[in-house]
Amino acid sequence: MAQDGCVTHSVMETADHFVWEISNVPGVQSIKSLSTIVKVRTVGNNEGHPKFFAMPRDQYSLSSALRNMELNQKVFNDKCDAIPVRIFLADHKADTLERVVTAVKNFEAEFGRDEVHFRLASGTAGVMAAINEAVSDAETTMLVALFGATAILTYLTFFSFRGALCVLIPLALVSYLGNAVMVLMGIGLKVSTLPVVALGVGVGVDYGIYLFSRMQSALREGKNLQDAYYYALTSSGTAVIFTASTMSIGVATWYFSELKFQADMGLLLAYMFFVNMIAAIFVLPALAAWIINVDAEHASSGGVSH
Repeated sequence: MAQDGCVTHSVMETADHFVWEISNVPGVQSIKSLSTIVKVRTVGNNEGHPKFFAMPRDQYSLSSALRNMELNQKVFNDKCDAIPVRIFLADHKADTLERVVTAVKNFEAEFGRDEVHFRLASGTAGVMAAINEAVSDAETTMLVALFGATAILTYLTFFSFRGALCVLIPLALVSYLGNAVMVLMGIGLKVSTLPVVALGVGVGVDYGIYLFSRMQSALREGKNLQDAYYYALTSSGTAVIFTASTMSIGVATWYFSELKFQADMGLLLAYMFFVNMIAAIFVLPALAAWIINVDAEHASSGGVSH
């Protein structure tokens, strides 16, 4: 904002318009700003007549309204080129923060000019909104890197694109359903919850690898798909079920913690561990029946299938 902007009518009028626009955003309870204070003091300077509850048009009236105001009220700085606007919200939910941030950005795009600009500042809500934006941007990058690395390593394990798909698709399905579980539990995506998705995939991929490796081994011995699945269950199924159940029950006990975050993460991790096991046992063989070329696996009994 230009210097001495708080005694410039055009600047203060735009700031007052900004306050009015933001006050009508759902979730905004109240706003403290210099423009409102100036209008209230202008009424006081005119014997309390309500018709003067407006922005003074000349510099002298604005200066009169600002007279004897202390800097410690934190509504302007010593050069009058910055006017903080404090926005008090009903809650700090992601939807509320997003609406307010979007409203501020839209107002700046429409009414911002050389002499006055509207910038997002700090405060608890401002920091949380910035974190939400950073996490939202990082989520796609994390998922691409996570599933990309898992796909490459799974392919190198089995040397089979179809085998890699059989392992990855259940993981992706459980991860996607995990977002729905987070919504039902009222857990937002933030810095502390973002790694939980990666942890669930990192642990869950083991179940699929254990089972499919035994199935692939049985197929290359000449067994049909049904017998190969039975062989995988009898050789690795017990270990998969025991491991997943032990880990799920262990983290599920966090639900009784007095810390809400720990309780929520316990339930979410229990879901990720247990449902990944269910997907590996039931979804993976169903996909294998549809995707895997059994004849090619039989033919590769003396070598490696590509």
